[in-house]
Amino acid sequence: MPNSTEIRDCGTKIRLLIVEDQIDLAENLFEFLGEERYVLDFSPDGLTALHLLATHSYDVVVLDLMLPGVNGFELCRRIRADLKCKVPIILTTALGSLADKEKGFSCGADDYLVKPFELRELQLRIEALYRRSILKESGLRAGSVSFDPETLTVELYGKSVQLTGIPAKIFELLIGAYPKIISHEVMHEAIWGEDGSEHEGHSLRTHIYALRKILQSNFDVGLIKTVHGRGYQLITIEKKSAAK
Repeated sequence: MPNSTEIRDCGTKIRLLIVEDQIDLAENLFEFLGEERYVLDFSPDGLTALHLLATHSYDVVVLDLMLPGVNGFELCRRIRADLKCKVPIILTTALGSLADKEKGFSCGADDYLVKPFELRELQLRIEALYRRSILKESGLRAGSVSFDPETLTVELYGKSVQLTGIPAKIFELLIGAYPKIISHEVMHEAIWGEDGSEHEGHSLRTHIYALRKILQSNFDVGLIKTVHGRGYQLITIEKKSAAK
């Protein structure tokens, strides 16, 4: 039987969440996909899936529409709107009308597969979505934290926040230097230049404080460590810590 609470160490494997109330179908998927290529996790209903997505990181989600409690359309919407999670989602369902497909994509789905389907076709779609998401990954990365300097977006475990102004510049400096410490002087000069004397005093610390508040409100962690007497350092965290 699939285990709805366990997720194993994945290395470079694809981390896949299957949300399906038909246990026999979920078991067939587990057997067909196997553990050589995938780290497989399972949820029989929408509420369990929301909990898993809030506390674990996945590369692709296979989501059935006809679920007990929270249906797949609503679950997909909540994944995007409430969790702010960008994980690629494949909807699977016997509902094959154009209106149903339009509703699925409008809720945030990336793909739509009508039942019954060949397991190999589902696997091909999983692999395609995974490749597409990898190609989208750009910018700077420190552990599980990434920063896109073009959009000024910080992402951590599927959640994201867009920075602006000085806080964006500070975060870019910190993640670019990771895991090294940036001194107060170096950061000050990088932001305001050699003639930035008018920004002396508490200005940098004020912007650091503002950045920490933004990160804390979006990820429940500040990500920035003050190293007294030396400067500032970006820190990374384990998933369990981020969920607290």
